[in-house]
Amino acid sequence: MAMATTNSEEVHLSAEQPSLICKKCNEFQATLQIRSESVCQKCFSQYIKTKAVKRMETYKGKRFSKVPQKLLLPLSFGPSSSCLLHMLDGHLQTQHERMNRASYELFVVHIDLYLDDTDREASAALLQKYETQYPKHSYTSYGLQEALQLEGINWASLGISDLPTQGNRASSLDLQRIVSSMSSATSRADIVSTLLNRLLVDVAKRNDCESILFGDTTTRLAEKTLTETAKGRGFSLPWQVSDGPSPYGIGLNYPLRDILKKEIMTFSSSTIPLSDLVVYQQPPSHISASSKSTTIDDLMAQYFESVEENFPSIVANVVRTSSKLKPTTDDTSKGCGLCGLPVAEGTDGIYGWGGDQNPDSRPSRENISSDTVLCYGCSRSING
Repeated sequence: MAMATTNSEEVHLSAEQPSLICKKCNEFQATLQIRSESVCQKCFSQYIKTKAVKRMETYKGKRFSKVPQKLLLPLSFGPSSSCLLHMLDGHLQTQHERMNRASYELFVVHIDLYLDDTDREASAALLQKYETQYPKHSYTSYGLQEALQLEGINWASLGISDLPTQGNRASSLDLQRIVSSMSSATSRADIVSTLLNRLLVDVAKRNDCESILFGDTTTRLAEKTLTETAKGRGFSLPWQVSDGPSPYGIGLNYPLRDILKKEIMTFSSSTIPLSDLVVYQQPPSHISASSKSTTIDDLMAQYFESVEENFPSIVANVVRTSSKLKPTTDDTSKGCGLCGLPVAEGTDGIYGWGGDQNPDSRPSRENISSDTVLCYGCSRSING
């Protein structure tokens, strides 16, 4: 597995610079950089792990039960989710050593996307390697096509009526057929992301998990802030980028929210056994906004990759600001037929929103069937 190596992901000090002593321990040679501080490998690793563990501590709240929380951790085999698993495995081990018990347990779930039989076998083999390396947790995998049989999605509102029945398992071909029917690359990527989230929520609830721990970094959350806004789903940001309860009836948390992507890349590549487990995606070359295969997600990822290199505080400020947003929905809101998030009165569909944020000018829902409720973002994805 080839590792992505771009300048924007490097936080190593240049070999041409004179030897520096770590600014934190004042003992070892500094070979890495934390924002503007030169540090050694040991202090860098401790800094990254401490950030994640401190964030996990905030999720305990006023919970007095001695029964460990069951938390779902989606594992994509990429750097972020793999690092999160590695850090939390170490955190749980420390808890056992200190208190002979743990405050939570991990249910690790991998979702396969569009895999043929050969790829599925390779995916299962890699998941087994993770389980061998971190054996104290529960592991399972699903195919994304299983989202096609979720009862919580209103397929009729999407114009899809020929899905497999409950007695017949959906296939990856069924999934590809539906996704390929979308008119743009952004729409296709959006549908896949939405189905992935819905499947994870369903798996978490069926397995009695209290919340889902996503491996999104500061950089990824900043990307989502602008991406979801551009897609017309800005109303979802309180749940997409903030820690806490969600309309799905389950918590959505982001323990790596205080860590930059480039820091996670360095941590994963310099930490054993992560360097032998993680699947690194090849970084895209310059992305053309005019290309039909380019998605909004691609453009935002490229933008924030360049911003975090020289202006990491800007990336952090985007996330800090968007995390202050509060939901505007109330008891009259209804769930979107696709993403499942609550849609405020009169704002469903392309024409329901229309870009006008004046509540008095929004059309009433009186003549709209509840079976056809879609948020503006999902309406755009379905209709191009």
